[in-house]
Amino acid sequence: MDDAPDDSQWRHWFRTYGGRLLLAARQWSRSEADAEDIVQDAFVRYWRHQRHLPGDPLPLMLVSVRRAALDRIRGDDRRGQRETAHAADQSVDWFDPGVGSDDERRRRLESAVVELPAEQREVLVLKVWGELTFAEIADQLALSPNTVASRYRYALTGLRRSLAVVDCHG
Repeated sequence: MDDAPDDSQWRHWFRTYGGRLLLAARQWSRSEADAEDIVQDAFVRYWRHQRHLPGDPLPLMLVSVRRAALDRIRGDDRRGQRETAHAADQSVDWFDPGVGSDDERRRRLESAVVELPAEQREVLVLKVWGELTFAEIADQLALSPNTVASRYRYALTGLRRSLAVVDCHG
């Protein structure tokens, strides 16, 4: 198509080129769902601001996909920084303060949980506090049960390691 599609042609154009746009988006995204969102964002931008430009729309769409992906990455990074800063400011009681008399050990365990990688912490929280099975967690996170079980094992290993280091030095 040499000229930008009009309103009646966009569905056909998107069916023709959507796969290419999705492949491009996958280069900058963490998941298939993120890539689909990126393509949708890019297409909306294109449709609102560039669809009337002359010439082949594919190069403009590919640039729009790249920009949408980079915007998403920057947004995710900013959100992560805000969440990290917020978590540092918050005093979260992971455990019932009335349970056990060792407040120092509880504080160290809470600190070790917060320091786990997000993927491991998420599985740990769903398993321990949510009391979900590996299959239920896998279903909720769209992961395989084996991946969930591995993340749980890694989380427990990380907690043991963190607490052992503290015990050796403290």
